[in-house]
Amino acid sequence: MKPHLIILGAPGSGKGTQAAKLIDKGFKHVSTGDLLRSEIAKGSELGQKVSGIISRGDLVDDKTVMALLKANCDVDKVSYIFDGFPRNIAQAEMLEAELLQGRKTLAVYFKIDLSILISRVVNRRTCSNCGEIYNLQTKAPKVADVCDKCGSVGTLKQRKDDTEEVVSNRLQIFKDTVDPMLAFYKSKGVLVEIDASMQEKEVFSALEKVIS
Repeated sequence: MKPHLIILGAPGSGKGTQAAKLIDKGFKHVSTGDLLRSEIAKGSELGQKVSGIISRGDLVDDKTVMALLKANCDVDKVSYIFDGFPRNIAQAEMLEAELLQGRKTLAVYFKIDLSILISRVVNRRTCSNCGEIYNLQTKAPKVADVCDKCGSVGTLKQRKDDTEEVVSNRLQIFKDTVDPMLAFYKSKGVLVEIDASMQEKEVFSALEKVIS
């Protein structure tokens, strides 16, 4: 079985885009953000609780996220891509202790100058029908507000937490927490870094080499 991948990187570094490409390589993409937004869409008690938290760019408590992951992941049968969790050293240790428990893993850090990310994230749009991700500056749809992949009209949406104020808050949180995580995975001998400022195809090529 392929190793579980822990994707690390600042908001807008391309983690989600690259992780989506790995699905054809035998991985299953698990985004805690998607799990939480799914709960919000259901209108559940948990969804109502986290709705305000996410819209402010704050983080959902660790126990809630772990409960979601444990309920949705069979780590002995499927190779997962963890995207959006862990976000700090405590979560990294919790993920290892409560879910992965010594199973083969690889931590991939998408390294990029944080100063260029705010514009990238604010211009991000996602098709609400098929999930295709665009950027109005670097990867705009061929026809405005029409998804290239599924042809849906009016479905390219900006996430509520992709505003400049919220993104700045998320980047500050990232700056404060990423170094201890990198040290943790480096000490385990499972950390690799990829230059996320390269073109999308180049980043994926580097990612494939790392996995193989």
